[in-house]
Amino acid sequence: MNIKKIFHLGILTFVLSAAAICLRAEEEINVSATVNPGNMPPIWVSLSGFTGEADSILRFDLYVQGFNFTNADNALYLITGSNNGNLQGRVTTRANKNNPLVSKGYTGGSVVEQSHMFVDEFVTAIGRKGIARTKVAFKKDGGANSEIYVADFDGYAGQAVTADNTIVAAPTWVPGKLAVYYTSYKLGNPNIFFHDLSSGQRHVFSRYSGLNTSAAVSPGGRVAMILSKGGSPDVYACGADGTGLIRLTNTREDESSPCWSPDGQWICYATKVNERRVLRKVSASGGAPQAVPTAGVSSPTEPDWSPDGKWIAFTSQMRDFEICVVPAGGGAVTELVAGEDPSWAPNSRTLIFTRREGGKRVLSLLDVPTKQYKDVSRITGSNSQPSWAK
Repeated sequence: MNIKKIFHLGILTFVLSAAAICLRAEEEINVSATVNPGNMPPIWVSLSGFTGEADSILRFDLYVQGFNFTNADNALYLITGSNNGNLQGRVTTRANKNNPLVSKGYTGGSVVEQSHMFVDEFVTAIGRKGIARTKVAFKKDGGANSEIYVADFDGYAGQAVTADNTIVAAPTWVPGKLAVYYTSYKLGNPNIFFHDLSSGQRHVFSRYSGLNTSAAVSPGGRVAMILSKGGSPDVYACGADGTGLIRLTNTREDESSPCWSPDGQWICYATKVNERRVLRKVSASGGAPQAVPTAGVSSPTEPDWSPDGKWIAFTSQMRDFEICVVPAGGGAVTELVAGEDPSWAPNSRTLIFTRREGGKRVLSLLDVPTKQYKDVSRITGSNSQPSWAK
């Protein structure tokens, strides 16, 4: 072989190696890079072989987790399979089609359940936390009468868990358990109820005079809530059995929407300072509240702390309602999409929120890094105040 051919062969080998390195780097960046809210491209996948409901479910599950769809020549991941009775699924990278990340058949259950399992296994294989088999709770609006519902995260298998025939509000999950707290006027006063969904048993958790609402549960089981028994709505906290109640704020302002840091050390909430609504946080053991700055937006409310501890999502009530995120310590805000009532998924990437559409409210899922969102079409009617089980 002459010198010229050796030189050309060396150049070709270098170019191919560089292309493979770039592809691996691109995959690594898309999968593992630090989340940059509202400013990341989707991860491109191809999807082929699936039909009907399975195809629709897979596209929904992937889209709301930051994936989007293209042909096999331009995709980072190739997803193929079939769903003739049982779902068969296979995922490879474009760079290595002979070494599947997932290759499995799914039997038993519905096509919905099989599709969710496949997506969860794919997402887990690339280093993320799967959410396709998680649940949400929400309020189904009915004017003077509303009820609390639960469903799979995409709205499948929705069912009422209350039949109070009155005003209900603010459902929230107990971490790691099939149980919720919510507020109901069933006994004539806004009281907080605890409902064990596995047994169907429920009881009044907080029935002080005045307002009892907005329960939020720490990973260790402590409950924060808004009570007005001291004269104005303030943040209180107690044990899961209701004992050890302590008052954490004491102002003349209307505190609202407490949420816990994932380590159980802090409670973030909305309040007013000099007639301007702001976010504050207070130690779960008491002490002086601290500011959570939201630079660039005003009137923040309805905060929710991400499970990884890095972000706080909230609603900005300016000219319109807007879903925003801010670093947990405060700082520059990223405005994402019109909406309200944000609640984080266990993956600290996806939010469920309420979007106003005409005269009703629609639940929608948002991928925070890409701003991709899609309505939960399986849930009909007017719905609000969603809470994602963690």
